[in-house]
Amino acid sequence: MPTAMAAQNWPLLIELCRRALRKNRKDLMANRLLGFALEKDGQVEDAFAAYAQAATVFPDDAELLVNYANLLLKYARNAEALPLLEKVCVLRPQPAIGWIKLAECCYLMGLHDKGFEASQTAAKLADTLHDRVAVLMQSAIHRRELGQVREAVQDCEAAITLRPSDPGNYTNRLLFMLADPQVSSAELSAAARQYGAAFEPPLRPQWPNFEGHCGSPWRRLKIGFLSPDFRVHAVMYFVEGLLAQLDRRQFEVFAFYLFPRDDHVTERVRCHADHFVSLAVLNPEQQAQAIRAQGIDIVIDLAGHTGNNGLLALAHKAAPVQVSWLGFPATTGLTSVDYKFTDDISDPPDADAQYSEQLYRLPTLYCCYRPMSRNPLWRYQPRYQVSPTPALKNGFITFGSCNNLGKLTDEVLTLWGQVLAAVPGSRLLIEGKNLDRPDFAQAYRERCARLGLPPAQVDLVVLRNENQYLTYHQIDIALDPFPLTGGTTTFDALWMGLPIVSMVGDSFKSRMGMSLLTYLGRTEWLAETAAQYVGIATRLASDAQALNTLRQGLRSEVEHSALMREDRFTRHFGDGLRLMWLQWLARSEHPQDIQAQEQTVQNWLPQWPQEWTQPPQPGVGLKPGQRVSLHEAHQRLQDLVETAKAAPPPSAASETTGAMITDSHWKAVTELAETVLSAVPHDAVALACLAEVELAHGHAEFAVTYLRYAQEAMAAQN
Repeated sequence: MPTAMAAQNWPLLIELCRRALRKNRKDLMANRLLGFALEKDGQVEDAFAAYAQAATVFPDDAELLVNYANLLLKYARNAEALPLLEKVCVLRPQPAIGWIKLAECCYLMGLHDKGFEASQTAAKLADTLHDRVAVLMQSAIHRRELGQVREAVQDCEAAITLRPSDPGNYTNRLLFMLADPQVSSAELSAAARQYGAAFEPPLRPQWPNFEGHCGSPWRRLKIGFLSPDFRVHAVMYFVEGLLAQLDRRQFEVFAFYLFPRDDHVTERVRCHADHFVSLAVLNPEQQAQAIRAQGIDIVIDLAGHTGNNGLLALAHKAAPVQVSWLGFPATTGLTSVDYKFTDDISDPPDADAQYSEQLYRLPTLYCCYRPMSRNPLWRYQPRYQVSPTPALKNGFITFGSCNNLGKLTDEVLTLWGQVLAAVPGSRLLIEGKNLDRPDFAQAYRERCARLGLPPAQVDLVVLRNENQYLTYHQIDIALDPFPLTGGTTTFDALWMGLPIVSMVGDSFKSRMGMSLLTYLGRTEWLAETAAQYVGIATRLASDAQALNTLRQGLRSEVEHSALMREDRFTRHFGDGLRLMWLQWLARSEHPQDIQAQEQTVQNWLPQWPQEWTQPPQPGVGLKPGQRVSLHEAHQRLQDLVETAKAAPPPSAASETTGAMITDSHWKAVTELAETVLSAVPHDAVALACLAEVELAHGHAEFAVTYLRYAQEAMAAQN
């Protein structure tokens, strides 16, 4: 076995381990190595099974358990890894590695105080460079979630000093710098360029020239979206509509997935994209090769400097044109990334120097929001409709924030204390992770008190996925943090009818609130100073009836504004991709002559195909690789409804339980209707078919709700 291991002959090692275990199921070496070898050979599920079996034979072998846990962590099965790592720390409390892995495991699970404690235990035990760097990384990621932003940045900088070849610490430093009010946009840009300078130069000589991609300016392009977040994640609130409806006359859509675990949102992405390619277990060079192998013309990064990102794949130059969008509100620092999608509010004319990319300013907001990514049909449920402002019932104003606690710096909380002082009897609701833990909540209240927020006026609410949107029913006015303003949470709050007070900043990260409110036409909620911030909050709070009137009409404002007009956004985004492509072709024809490049593009633009100026017909991805027109999807839906109506009534064994639809015929209607609505929100035919489902099962209230939305959708089309 040692010889096969040293030679990395995984099939031989698997055979030797299995042979040894047939003779003696308690062979320690064979139990330790079989799962490892199977995973190396690509037999991942068999590797899990082998480790699970080995752990029953040797439940107290720390080496086996930590290797098993490592495999679980690699595939984001953290909940299964946690008890194994806790046991490792009991069995072998002295080596730092067990505590480091425990801290790593806690992050995805949101156990940040537990993870931080594990990192600090590891810090006392770390006696190698590798362990000291790993300790600093784990300490940093948990500090940030606990609100210790500056300390998190300092940990990252210490790790970079110890080992400048580790990209993760650069990425974490950049991510954490976003929330530090003492960090300027110039400092953030310099830190990103330091990342680029550390990793890009050795790769540049190997960049392909992509000569094979040249050709007609108007040919159909292969567009690759690169992301670890094609799952339950904030990014999907802005990407799903684009994946579903990007003009297929012009573009073939690829989704390159960088996370090792799927969920129900991932399955929707598999349907929306023309091709879905998993790259999670590949290294950056292999990822770049896989993207090139698909012949991608333009690759769009959706993560930036966030977890599991693909920036190093882009540093290998995976496609002729590389674009940054979403995920990270600042520059990547890479010269290999050619463009960044933005708008002229988020990035005004003087912002170009902050970026290594060329800014492409869309003629609309830089993104387009779609609510209810987790459960699209919940969008139509009564409990998610806008409620009366709670001050009418409470008799006092409740300000609130549902942002990541890491954004709530001392400066932010201090200003919010001034808001409470200016509005007698008011309260502040803060939603966040770990606030259900008494020790954490008490420490947070003490922090608030030190910063001028009376604990008796502060309500701490634990963040739970099932409460998304529902917490806004308890808030009258949302308060935006700064300098890292809210993103998805701001869209959520506005859609739920809450006005939001936001601060104007000097860079993208601090201007997201400004962008949203400008494109919404609500610039009166923007403050340039702390005094103005307090004044806006005070004015909004001064008249509960007026606040309620505003609340009841705000969702309609949002849905009809640039914040949610997917049709307009998708067209502008596609135009941007085509123009980027024309510029790349022009540079290929005239590599040293900028004037000739510009003239070539100007010569091409009048040839823009006339049919592309008309909206494309919407399409629906029924399953991976099968896309049909919306008209055909409607026909299939109506056929399913007729089949369901003609079938015998549900038997007693298959009758609905509560609101669940279990009859196979009606379930098929529901599933296809949801698929259509995931591709084309508010589609009238799909909503009418859902009304049929509910009527057939005696759910008149739900049926009426769906019919009302169907009528509104038809009226909007006329």
